[in-house]
Amino acid sequence: MFNTKKIFGLALSMSMLLGFTACGANNNDTTTDNQPAQTESANTDINEDNKGAAENADAPADDTKEEKETANTDDGKIHITYWYAWKDKIGESKEELVKQFNESQDEIVVEAAYQGSYADLASKTQAAKAANNAPEIFEVEIANMYTMAKGGMIENLDPFVDDEVDIEDFNEGLMHEAYIDDSLYGLPFYRSTPIMYKNVSMLKEAGLDPEGPRDWKEFKEYAEKLRDKDNSKYALTYQLDPWFLEAWVYSSDGFYAKDGKVGFDQEGTKAPARFLQELADEDLIKVALGEQAGETCRQDFVNQNSAFYFTSTANLTELMPLAEENGFDLDVSFVPGNKHYAVPTGGCNIVMLSGLDKEKQEATWKFLKFMTATEQNVFASEYTGYLPTRYSSIESDKIKKLHQETPQYKVAFDQLEYAQARPIAKGWPEMEKMLYEGVTNTTTQGADVDQVYDNLQNQAQSILSF
Repeated sequence: MFNTKKIFGLALSMSMLLGFTACGANNNDTTTDNQPAQTESANTDINEDNKGAAENADAPADDTKEEKETANTDDGKIHITYWYAWKDKIGESKEELVKQFNESQDEIVVEAAYQGSYADLASKTQAAKAANNAPEIFEVEIANMYTMAKGGMIENLDPFVDDEVDIEDFNEGLMHEAYIDDSLYGLPFYRSTPIMYKNVSMLKEAGLDPEGPRDWKEFKEYAEKLRDKDNSKYALTYQLDPWFLEAWVYSSDGFYAKDGKVGFDQEGTKAPARFLQELADEDLIKVALGEQAGETCRQDFVNQNSAFYFTSTANLTELMPLAEENGFDLDVSFVPGNKHYAVPTGGCNIVMLSGLDKEKQEATWKFLKFMTATEQNVFASEYTGYLPTRYSSIESDKIKKLHQETPQYKVAFDQLEYAQARPIAKGWPEMEKMLYEGVTNTTTQGADVDQVYDNLQNQAQSILSF
């Protein structure tokens, strides 16, 4: 049942698991997102759209809410600090936005500082909060919003919303994780979904329709034709990231946790594990494990050893020129569904630190509004490949032109029609680590799916609280 050629790495340990979950980012600090926090899985740089919550699920927050002294310098301006995740083009875009803000007015100075992955950012922020030295504004991977809000780390933004912020202009599919207990705690910032990248050249060579595969049945048919044992080529090198798995769970009408219920015992939740096990048993996919899993997936796709690549929308700006350099045509499409299309969202919200004095609050809110405004959102989307988070952004001339000239950018936004909210529950990041370990065992070791998932159900019922 177990084929060693399917596995990139065999060593599984909790130290490996601590590097996971969201948005798949690569080891060069670019997104593969999911990573939910590069995310927000078993990879230290996995899923920048999704990664980060796992390591920081229940870290203690400073509940004293001591007001920080207003840090005015000799220039007479209010100085606030912004901490962000990810570098390269993502980091460049954020630094540019900060520069634009500082040049747009003369009352506030924002000092931006890169902090690593979402996981790194979360742990550093929590430590800084405890030391009363946290940044006034920072990013939170969406799966960590519940913990941050309930732990008193971030400010309820409802009192700050004014006529300058049209909340209804933010895409509805991206707002689920902005609200905790019906209160607004952040605004969608750099957001993404997983999509399927395709080597069109490989598909055509195999006599396959480049528009597909659309569902699991077609995906397996494609995988059978694309498998080239002589040249070690697969349809897909797959990273067992729960963020990617969520798309298949939702498309099977399953769920992990919602409405106060746990759903690991649902057949729809188990179905993706069964499908992955089937594909792996028949040696139709390559499974990448270990700290380099995300990079292995990326390299196999770029080097044309796999025809498909499941990763974040944020990788478009990187992968499109790489495809051209390596001599193949690249396209993207929705993640193939089971019963229907479905997809989780990933990435981060931008938030305000709790307990600031009034002057700092006003300055931070002004900066937060700027960073999420339509013009800045358009710039970030163009520069990185992240989703336009506002309806007004989609209607802008720049985004319309981008989607017309490069339709790959539009696919991810269209897929939002099928977006579902990620689990919002205390303990979910910890549960995600257990899910990764479980699906790794079912996929690579042939473990019984029912037994593994029934055990996950019991664990979830004891760990999760709503």
